[in-house]
Amino acid sequence: MGTFVKVASLSDLAPGTSRMVEAEGKEVALYNVDGKIFASTNICPHQGGPLAEGVLEGTTIVCPWHAWAFDLTSGTSPVNPRLKIETYAVKVENDGIYVNVSKDLGS
Repeated sequence: MGTFVKVASLSDLAPGTSRMVEAEGKEVALYNVDGKIFASTNICPHQGGPLAEGVLEGTTIVCPWHAWAFDLTSGTSPVNPRLKIETYAVKVENDGIYVNVSKDLGS
């Protein structure tokens, strides 16, 4: 099942922003959508673009390289539901953001 690993502080991730962190050797993108934290792989499946540098539109992240979009609640693409990114469980305790990269929420 895996464990939660602290990857950032909530004070480092303002609402409407994203950033890349590492957890258990994986590049993870964190997103703050109106105070709710989401996490996914940082690597776009199209050509490896850095999703944390993309445009956050509600719960959708748009890759900065070629505008591929993914829903952070499920990991699926709104354009082609067969395309998907890994999403991870997140919990916030006090000021800490913890991610479990062992389990894909979108499965």
